[in-house]
Amino acid sequence: MEETVIRPKRLGIAALTAVLLTPALMANSSPAEARAPHSIRFAHFGPASGPEGQRSFRFGVSSSATQIEDQDTNTDWYHWTQPKPDGLGHGQFVGDGVGGYSKALDDVDLIKDMNLDSYRLNIEWARVEPKRGQFDEAALKHYSDLLDKLRANGIHPMVTLHHFANPVWVDNPDDPGCANGPSDTNLCGLDNPTGGPLVVQAMADYAKVLAERFGDRVDDWATLNEPMVYMLFSHAFGAGPPGKAELVGHYQDKFQVSLRNFISAHAAMYKAIKQYDTVSADGTGPAANIGLTISAKQYVPVRNGKVSTDPADIAAADRFRRFFELNFVDSIRQGAFSTKDDGVYDEPHPEWKGTMDWLGIQLYDRTGVSDPGATPGPTTLPVVNVDVCGLAPCLPPLDPSYVIPTMGYATDPTGLYPVLKDFSARYPGLPLMVTENGIATDSGDRRSEVVVRALESIDRARADGVDVRGYYHWSLMDNFEWLQGYGPHFGLYSVDRSTMARTPTSAAAVYGEIAGHRGLTPHLRKTYGGTGPLSPEPTPSQTPAGTPKLAAGVPAANGRRD
Repeated sequence: MEETVIRPKRLGIAALTAVLLTPALMANSSPAEARAPHSIRFAHFGPASGPEGQRSFRFGVSSSATQIEDQDTNTDWYHWTQPKPDGLGHGQFVGDGVGGYSKALDDVDLIKDMNLDSYRLNIEWARVEPKRGQFDEAALKHYSDLLDKLRANGIHPMVTLHHFANPVWVDNPDDPGCANGPSDTNLCGLDNPTGGPLVVQAMADYAKVLAERFGDRVDDWATLNEPMVYMLFSHAFGAGPPGKAELVGHYQDKFQVSLRNFISAHAAMYKAIKQYDTVSADGTGPAANIGLTISAKQYVPVRNGKVSTDPADIAAADRFRRFFELNFVDSIRQGAFSTKDDGVYDEPHPEWKGTMDWLGIQLYDRTGVSDPGATPGPTTLPVVNVDVCGLAPCLPPLDPSYVIPTMGYATDPTGLYPVLKDFSARYPGLPLMVTENGIATDSGDRRSEVVVRALESIDRARADGVDVRGYYHWSLMDNFEWLQGYGPHFGLYSVDRSTMARTPTSAAAVYGEIAGHRGLTPHLRKTYGGTGPLSPEPTPSQTPAGTPKLAAGVPAANGRRD
């Protein structure tokens, strides 16, 4: 079965862990005025949750520790990608990232130069706690200094605690079967009946330390980044560390156990931060605004290369969305678990309820979904029983220029509007934040177009009453894109990995102008906005040698990087 799920005819990861993954003018306006876009203005910075933050807005950028930092040798991703015999040799070696640890303080200047008021960063758990229960004071001081410099430059930090990576001792990928049982060097992971609760407690202890040390400078916290993306590559298909393929054959006794424990970890981290972060660093709103981020998609029922109206395909799209996107959030909101993944929350978990102050939306791609019928194929997502795709002939792009060559999927530059509207209606009263959105490209104009159109979509949603409080572009700089290695370039700053030099792209200047004016001028909108084609990619991007391909049967976990 492992050969069927993980090793059949191979596709690029983005093709199937990225596949799955205006006010009216006055009546007497001239035709020329009617065609000219008006200015869009965004409000001041405000809290991520609570009434004080309503109608506020922030301009930010995101990164994650494992994807940028050097000297990061204690993460499971370092060991997973390190060449044999020292490591497991899976995919392109993360190595020294893009020097993001050594250059962390200098990189604050990059954010300041773009006039941004917010930075979503990840504090690396494996660096802070390299051995179970032993916290590294030098690492804690490093992050403390980073937070100090951000604050000194008027940049509000949002800290993500878990962004796909663990210390090796949480779930050692050398021993995914946990032959000797849980120990201080291998807790055996979320799926282990003894070790799982120990991991939950370890994550809560980690959150406590960060809240105690940094709560006076941090008000905004994200417990988990895209938890179902993590669950798919780590526990469903074994495409990333710890390398456990449990969706088929161990769905209830392993995969669902891991999922319950991951939800419990979020709730435990939330409660620890609330208890130990008691200072409002900004002087307004709650001392701690705590949420998580999810990978959202535009789910398109498809059949024979066209949008499908077949009820079976519509139901398949709904089924996949519930599994991939909604169940995790709904479990927290309702304080219960859906044992059959059918939207019926039949297993009470009152300890989860009320542990979410805001929700981060991360959107990159459109995903085609169809029902496989009575004869599932080799690429059918098991258990959920859906076929998914990201490109023609299965899912034609809205425009040929919307195809992202290095990722194997297509985007919709205006897609944030319907997605934000849907989440606002689904979860009334829950503030939203666009915590990631971007494009893999070597064209500054394409990236500028994505930024401007995203903000146009957000403004439109806010005009319709959606409480969306900010935009964080992915990413600050080019980095390690997980299973895709260093091939895709998402950065506002490009990076020469031979020297680690950062060079601003033209999109950095455009985003800086927007943030500086806190809005979109008619000129920027006319140049980059609207609904037309994107600028062409300058040259075809090639996947670097050694970058792994995703096996058929492994669903797209994320439209950005997996």
